[in-house]
Amino acid sequence: MPSESAAQSLAVALPSSQARVDANRAAPAGGSDRSQPAGMTLAVMEGGNAKNSALMAKKAPTMPKPQWHPPWKLYRVISGHLGWVRCIAVEPGNQWFVTGSADRTIKIWDLASGKLKLSLTGHISTVRGVIVSARSPYLFSCGEDKQVKCWDLEYNKVIRHYHGHLSAVYGLDLHPTIDVLVTCSRDSTARIWDVRTKASVHTLSGHTNAVATVRCQAAEPQIITGSHDTTIRLWDLVAGKTRVTLTNHKKSVRAVVLHPRHYTFASGSPDNIKQWKFPDGSFIQNLSGHNAIINTLTVNSDGVLVSGADNGTMHLWDWRTGYNFQRVHAAVQPGSLDSESGIFACAFDQSESRLLTAEADKTIKVYREDDTATEETHPVSWKPEIIKRKRF
Repeated sequence: MPSESAAQSLAVALPSSQARVDANRAAPAGGSDRSQPAGMTLAVMEGGNAKNSALMAKKAPTMPKPQWHPPWKLYRVISGHLGWVRCIAVEPGNQWFVTGSADRTIKIWDLASGKLKLSLTGHISTVRGVIVSARSPYLFSCGEDKQVKCWDLEYNKVIRHYHGHLSAVYGLDLHPTIDVLVTCSRDSTARIWDVRTKASVHTLSGHTNAVATVRCQAAEPQIITGSHDTTIRLWDLVAGKTRVTLTNHKKSVRAVVLHPRHYTFASGSPDNIKQWKFPDGSFIQNLSGHNAIINTLTVNSDGVLVSGADNGTMHLWDWRTGYNFQRVHAAVQPGSLDSESGIFACAFDQSESRLLTAEADKTIKVYREDDTATEETHPVSWKPEIIKRKRF
């Protein structure tokens, strides 16, 4: 006989009349009266288990088998900056990439060879954000000196300043379809700028602490911010107002990334990486296990999500299932302190075959997929019941 708790759950799962009908079906034809209670118990248990498993499936679905991804391996370390490398961006033509550093310089590097092409000076404090426009030959940068600059890459000179932030500017992003720049700052606001006229179109107010990250997309909501006040806000670009505030995180949200193909995004915080659905920010799942301050997230169209942390660890995840298929902790460069192990930013190149990380040991590290790996040599160690317990 089932235990009391099991009996209660079965009683909840199956109404008594249904149980009797099932029992009669389950009892063998011509069986004695004594065999019926056993058949009934069996049917109730079977029915109960089926119903219970149906209830369980709704409550905590087991993870589907993750897609296999080859592991990534370090193949180049690029030195040249004299301070922490805080930000990184790859230009749309995939010929070069740009980094910003605590040494106050912006450096442009050849992507194929890793050689330095150009250094740009002008910021008077740490450069915290860089992005290259796909619509014009412009590079935008922001820093802890409150400045937002537009560089013309045909002349390698600053051609515009965007004045308005009252404190350090932590991040920036360009709108993919209109000439609009969005910046976020320690002054608890994000600002929307007209690239051409330098006018501040909107000041997005509402966060109660520094805004650490901002992302733009062509679809609604067009602007997403993550803040040290632990919230994520989805903004109406036209009205300049909050559409949705997501309060699920318990700690600062320093990283947000939008999936290039799906209408979804992820946010990174020391408590969890969380995935969300647009347009309303409905919660999808937690990606648990990267127990560190997550500074950066990036994802490619193959569904490889990368999280980089303040302690120098990098975790790679399967986007759909949330399975953590690789963990990397690269050695710090000789000459830098052991404590200087940290990843501040990471980005895939345009072909998505290279992964670049900007680090606290003053280097840029370049990773690529291991061509020799197969599913046999690097199998997915996948246990649905364990993952199910981790996820909830």
